[in-house]
Amino acid sequence: MIPGVGPVPQALLGTLLTWALTAAGSALVFVFSSGQRRILDGSLGFAAGVMLAASYWSLLAPAIELAEESGTFGAFSFFPVAVGFALGAAFVYGADLLLPVLVNNLHTTFHMGKTKEQRQRLSLLLSVLLLRDRMVSLCAENGFPGPSHAAVALSWEQRAVKEKQEQEPGRDLGSELAIRIGRAGLQPDKAENGEPYQRRRGAGSPLPEGPPTFLAPRDGAPQAGSSSWRRIMLMILAITIHNIPEGLAVGVGFGAIGKSESATFQSARNLAIGIGVQNFPEGLAVSLPLRGAGFSTWKAFWYGQLSGMVEPLAGVLGAFAVVLAEPLLPYALGFAAGAMVYVVMDDIIPEAQTSGNGKLASWTSILGFVVMMSLDVGLG
Repeated sequence: MIPGVGPVPQALLGTLLTWALTAAGSALVFVFSSGQRRILDGSLGFAAGVMLAASYWSLLAPAIELAEESGTFGAFSFFPVAVGFALGAAFVYGADLLLPVLVNNLHTTFHMGKTKEQRQRLSLLLSVLLLRDRMVSLCAENGFPGPSHAAVALSWEQRAVKEKQEQEPGRDLGSELAIRIGRAGLQPDKAENGEPYQRRRGAGSPLPEGPPTFLAPRDGAPQAGSSSWRRIMLMILAITIHNIPEGLAVGVGFGAIGKSESATFQSARNLAIGIGVQNFPEGLAVSLPLRGAGFSTWKAFWYGQLSGMVEPLAGVLGAFAVVLAEPLLPYALGFAAGAMVYVVMDDIIPEAQTSGNGKLASWTSILGFVVMMSLDVGLG
């Protein structure tokens, strides 16, 4: 324990450590390429084992001991811990349900930001392209050569891009024209948001749903409103929200120091180290996909470390809550443990199993559990 330092400053220092390890994990994007998935899966497995061990030895065990010492519940001393555990899991589950709604609202807000004239122009352009496809299909069915794709597509696409150039004179839209013409059918094979679709020569096919989208910015990052952008936003928000209960867990751990025999500084310190170890691959889990999606290395690192910045705030809040409301401590410890276990079961373990490295992830999770258990028991 740091002499003369209260639980709230200690919680702040502990969560700053967990954020620093998140940033360190994100910094690996400067070393590893986005294709080195095996390293990430092994790290996620190790983190899962660490979090499971920390959930019991640093949170659940002190919570049960506190409930027993209070004598309020008698033989049902498990009750406050069980309630807190269930509420913690329900909190993360509810956050997961709200995330897609939040991201879709951002997507809707982006499109509503377009002026009425812009929406009408895009709708007219789409109608003309659909009509062109229908004309090509009819001509092909009746043996006629049909209108040139270039003749129809170029006239309308050039006009639309020219108008956008007038509105945004500083933007280079030359390559944007090529992309939009490709969507009109001039490129035989094209990938749309990672899913290939093909056009047969001489026969029309349906256009992708929705109006044509504009080219991504020059650093390669996906354009706001695209499906890849929504997936990335969902991932960043998910990891950021999952970091809130982890920060709370550290804060509650430091706030509980001295309340029971097992609620010691060593236990809180080990919990902070364990969550920091878990945050290391989590930072990499954000920055690597961002780099693979086209973000610059510095932007990928920035967003990766940013996901851990909520932990110091949540940690201070958790420590304050415990200091001010000591009777709620078993519930708070159980809440933090439930949130952590739910994140492990619903997010970290499934994510580590998606790329064919399941056995590696399983064995590294066992290793992580043993390491954290040894750390808690040996140094606690």
